[in-house]
Amino acid sequence: MNSSRALLVWTAGVVAYLVAVTQRTTFGVAGLEATDRFSASASQLSIFTVVQLLVYAGLQVPVGVLVDRWGPRTLIVAGGVLMALGQAQLAFADSVGAGIVGRLLVGAGDAMTFISVLRLLPAWFEPRRIPVLTQWTGIIGQLGQVVSVIPFVAVLSVLGWQSAFLSAAALSVVAVVLSVSLIRDSPVAGTRSAQTIRETGTSLAAAWRQPGTRLGLWTHFTIQFPGTVFVLMWGYPYLVRAEKVGEGAASALMTLFVAVGIVCGPLLGRYVGRHPLRRSTMVLAIAALMAVAWLAVLVYPGPAPLPLLTLLVVALAVGGPGSMIAFDFARTFNPAARMGTATGIVNIGGFMASLLTMFAIGTVLDVLLGNGFSQGDLYALPSFRLAMSVQLLVLAVGATAVVVARRRVRRRMAEQGVVVPPLRDALARERRRRRERRAARNR
Repeated sequence: MNSSRALLVWTAGVVAYLVAVTQRTTFGVAGLEATDRFSASASQLSIFTVVQLLVYAGLQVPVGVLVDRWGPRTLIVAGGVLMALGQAQLAFADSVGAGIVGRLLVGAGDAMTFISVLRLLPAWFEPRRIPVLTQWTGIIGQLGQVVSVIPFVAVLSVLGWQSAFLSAAALSVVAVVLSVSLIRDSPVAGTRSAQTIRETGTSLAAAWRQPGTRLGLWTHFTIQFPGTVFVLMWGYPYLVRAEKVGEGAASALMTLFVAVGIVCGPLLGRYVGRHPLRRSTMVLAIAALMAVAWLAVLVYPGPAPLPLLTLLVVALAVGGPGSMIAFDFARTFNPAARMGTATGIVNIGGFMASLLTMFAIGTVLDVLLGNGFSQGDLYALPSFRLAMSVQLLVLAVGATAVVVARRRVRRRMAEQGVVVPPLRDALARERRRRRERRAARNR
C-alpha cells in the first residue's frame, strides 16, 4: 500500500466519478434547449430524468455483484464508455425517443462508477482512513455539478447543442483513458478471484440478510433523497416560480448547496471515524434537521424570506455527505469479498426514494392544477407547499425504518459482545473524560 500509488489510483477513480456526475446533470441545465430541440412538453422532458434515474437505481445491485466478480477497474472503464456513447447519441438525437436512448446509456454508465470507486478504497487504504476518503470521494464527485452548470452551459450557449454534448462525451473518453492507465484493483496483482454464479448468489443473499446492510439502505433512503429531489428536479422551479426568488439568487443557492457539502463532508467523515457506534444517531439528527427546515419554510405565511430559504438549502446539503454514512455501514458489517454487492444494495435506497418523491410531487401538482386549486398556475405557492410536504411523509417512513434496523443491528452486536450504551450515558462519560483531561493539564 504505497501511499503515493494509492492516492494516484484513488484520484483516477474520483476523476471518473466527477465526470459521471457531470454527465448525470448536463441534461438538467439544458432543459430550455431540449424543449425547443425535441418540441417536447414538460411531462415528456421529465421522462428523460426519471428514466435515467430508474436505470441507475435498477442497476445498483447487479453492478454491485459484478464489481465483486470482475473488479472495479473493469466497471469504471465500461461505465465511462457507456456515458461517452450516451452523450454522443444525445448530441445527434432529434426526437424524444432518440434522446431517451442517450440518457439510458448515461444512466447505465453512471450506475457503474460510484460503487466501483468505493470498492477501491479497502484494497488501497487502511480502515481508519476510509470514512474520510469516502466523504472526499462524494464531495469531489459532486463538483461535477459545477462543471455542468458553468463550462457546459457556456459551450451550450456559444456553440450549440451538438458541440456541448460531444464535449461532454469527450470528458468520458478522457476518464476512460485515465482509468485504464492508472487504476488497478489491488496493490498485489492477481489477488482477486472471480466468483462462480452460485457464489455470487450466496454473496447477494448474505449481504441482504446482514442487518447492517439494511441499516445502510434505509440510511441512504432517508437522508439522500431530499437534496437530490431539490437539485435535480423541483428546487429551481420552486425557488423561482413559487417563492419568487430571482434566477441569480436561485443559482447562488444551488451553488451554496455544493459548497456546504464540501465543508460538511470531512467533518462528518472524522465524526464517523471517531464515533463508529453513534453513526445512526447522526443519521437521525440530520433527518430531523431537514424535516424541521422544510416545516419552517412550508408553514411560513407567504413567500419565505431569503435567509430562511438559505437555511433550508444548508440543511438539505448536509444530507448529501450525511448519506455517505450508509456506505460505511456496508463496509463495516460485510467482508471485503461482498462489499460491492452490499454497497449496491445500499445505494439503491436513496435513488428509489428520490424517484418516488419526484413522481409524487409532480402528481400532486398536476392534481391540484386539474381540480382548480392552483387557479391555472401549475407552480403556485400553495400548490407547491402541499406537493413538497410529501417529503415529510417519506422522511418519517425512512427514519422509522432506520430505528427498526438499528435495533436489529445492536441486537446482533450484543450477541457478539459489543454493547452500545445509551446516548445519555455516553455523553456523560465523554464529559467526565474532558474534565479529567483538563484537570491533568492544569496539574
